[in-house]
Amino acid sequence: MILGSILNPVNSSIIAVSLVPIGAAFGAPPSQTAWLVSALYLATAIGQPVVGRLIDIFGPRRLFLAGTALAGIAGVVGTLAPNLGMLIAARVILGFGTCAGYPAAMYLIRSEAKRTGHDSPAGVLTVLAISNQTIAVIGPTLGGLLIGLGGWRTTLAVNIPLAVVGLLLGLLRLPPTPAAQRSGPDAAVRLTTRLDAAGMGLFAAMLVALLLFLMNPQASHWYLLLLALTAATGFAVRERRAAEPFIDLRVLAGNGPLLATYGRALLSYVVSYAFLYGYTQWLEQGRGLSATQAGLAQLPLFGTAIAVSALTGRRQEIRGKLLIGAGAQLLACLLLLLLGASSPVWLLVAVALVVGVPQGLNSLALQNSVYHQADPERMGSSAGLLRTFGYLGAIVASAANGIVFTHRADTAGLHHLAWFLTALAAVFLVGTVADRSLGRVGRDEPADDGTAAPAA
Repeated sequence: MILGSILNPVNSSIIAVSLVPIGAAFGAPPSQTAWLVSALYLATAIGQPVVGRLIDIFGPRRLFLAGTALAGIAGVVGTLAPNLGMLIAARVILGFGTCAGYPAAMYLIRSEAKRTGHDSPAGVLTVLAISNQTIAVIGPTLGGLLIGLGGWRTTLAVNIPLAVVGLLLGLLRLPPTPAAQRSGPDAAVRLTTRLDAAGMGLFAAMLVALLLFLMNPQASHWYLLLLALTAATGFAVRERRAAEPFIDLRVLAGNGPLLATYGRALLSYVVSYAFLYGYTQWLEQGRGLSATQAGLAQLPLFGTAIAVSALTGRRQEIRGKLLIGAGAQLLACLLLLLLGASSPVWLLVAVALVVGVPQGLNSLALQNSVYHQADPERMGSSAGLLRTFGYLGAIVASAANGIVFTHRADTAGLHHLAWFLTALAAVFLVGTVADRSLGRVGRDEPADDGTAAPAA
């Protein structure tokens, strides 16, 4: 479960220190290499809930194995890519290949709780969250070391051994698919009646149009917003009429706390990935560090995130985690305004330490929120949607980086980015303070209004 779920964060973060050397190799400015980030998230934002729904219907084993194999193929294509276009194509394949790991893990944890009649230990979810945070944070450091050893292509090649190990572990350890979910004479019937291909197609069209606009937001691209709105309208109509909707909008619309969690995920990941990509690029071009040094400069962030998650992971309540994470996130954005081309190392370390606090708290709290707030029968697709909102945030962050760093990642661009992130972090904090439902998540006692808290 852990190995499958980290395939996406390792590829999300390891590219951060690769963007500058890739741009130098292909003569591409930051506005073009930003597509290496956006391509992965565009594919994954669409694929996560789709694959999650397939896991809900057919079980996790086969989808996990197929996705892991696709990630290995993408590693080969990326390693041999002769130009930027082929490298972007490899990242798209990689995005679809890494879609199965996290929904499969959340599905298995939830189904085991259902089988035993006992809620999964908080430590299981904590380990899953910490492993993803660890890889997301250590990715730039790992990437810098790999680039120092064999150039930027090694950051793509790393997927090959990871995929091989994932396939072996999946074949040996993943439980077999229950008989009711195996392919057989009625598989085609289940596929057409439960898969809701039309809803998935409209959902994909809506996201593609929206994300293409966000990647290059210009007034001349207004038609993309119109296409997104049209697809969204068709998607809403379709899902309300479908017997087995891809995303049950009626249930989702009645689950305000879950919708708020998705909104917080969007805001949180915009800030997180702007730091991961924009700040890392600035360390190399604005501060003058090498790729290896920029990766090492992120190590304090890694240590803080792991320590915070380990210390707080077994506590079920999430409101306090989100409040502290929101405050630290706002402080980190403001600290960016103090940075310049000659900033001392201690200030870079201080920024990394502060960023590590929300990195360790927010993603863990958001994951646990979905676990408690979502319909257990749709845990795979609900977990996939959490990642989709996170990847939407990553694409917004990538677009913002492309706007403020038009030709190179200089200090003026970093300060413009900091003001944008500060506004988002303030909205995250205000929304968290105002959401009273957070006090009931993870608790079994009755809520203040006399209604029972969501069952764990």
